[in-house]
Amino acid sequence: MYYPYFRGKQNELILIREQAELISNSKIIPIIEPVKRNLSPLNRAIEQLDLFETEYILIVNPINGDFANNNSLILKNLHLYKKVIIGLIITAETTLNNIEDYLSNFNDYKIAILHQGFTDGKGLVNLIGNNMNVCKNIFVNTEQNKLYQKHFKSIGDRILIRDAFKKTTNAHYAPEEHFSDLHITYDDENMDGFGDFLIVGDEYSETGGPARAIAIHLTFLKEEDDNNMYIKHYVSDRTEGVSDPGGKFLEALYKLVSDIDKNPLKFNTNACNEYRKLLENEHFPGLGVAKKLSMQHHIEIIAKFLG
Repeated sequence: MYYPYFRGKQNELILIREQAELISNSKIIPIIEPVKRNLSPLNRAIEQLDLFETEYILIVNPINGDFANNNSLILKNLHLYKKVIIGLIITAETTLNNIEDYLSNFNDYKIAILHQGFTDGKGLVNLIGNNMNVCKNIFVNTEQNKLYQKHFKSIGDRILIRDAFKKTTNAHYAPEEHFSDLHITYDDENMDGFGDFLIVGDEYSETGGPARAIAIHLTFLKEEDDNNMYIKHYVSDRTEGVSDPGGKFLEALYKLVSDIDKNPLKFNTNACNEYRKLLENEHFPGLGVAKKLSMQHHIEIIAKFLG
């Protein structure tokens, strides 16, 4: 089972809405951390997931964005969501009393606990061991040791999420690098599922700012390397100055389409077909839409792998 972690920005939520049927038909449960006060895009995405009767994890205590200090708007809308699993982030600052309060507030819901730095595993197990609502323990991008994770072996599903995207400045991406093998090895880690932050990464920022170089990212499975996952970075020829982002995008897009035409089986997704259309029309849809297409491609290849 695959658990992609989305920060609830507009294009991420549009992606979820547009791909709700694919998500429903695949072994995918999206995790959504709301970060924008305008909840209309989130509600529309969730409407589609509910329409296809797809479970999703909605984090009710975000640590990023507009709701980091006040989650009342999220809680106000919970009754609208049919297939929601409550997501609770616990960090090094979280106390057992905090967790107990949350559990009592959501005793009518399934609950997924997202471990992001919390260390008192034994105390937490004593608290949640008999709570039938806790259905998932999700270990997010932390260096928590196996002993901590072992505490939760008999409490619901255990999921491991790692940030596989190595972020750097656009001009300095290598053409190709290893991305992840977690889709293959999660079972060896004694986990029931795996996840990642797609091709965005865990680092949260409100805006990207003007880019000197434009980079488009595509993941793919390398069959000759046991279906290990790699990522290609297609960078514009021009890497200086912030003018003409549309022209720079087309430079990167030309490299991408040339590559996928040479390797059609590795990049056989609807998202790549959309990239082809953009090049045919010499159209720059904006960097947010391009990132959305790369995220869609990533979901499509994992969905195919899970079969």
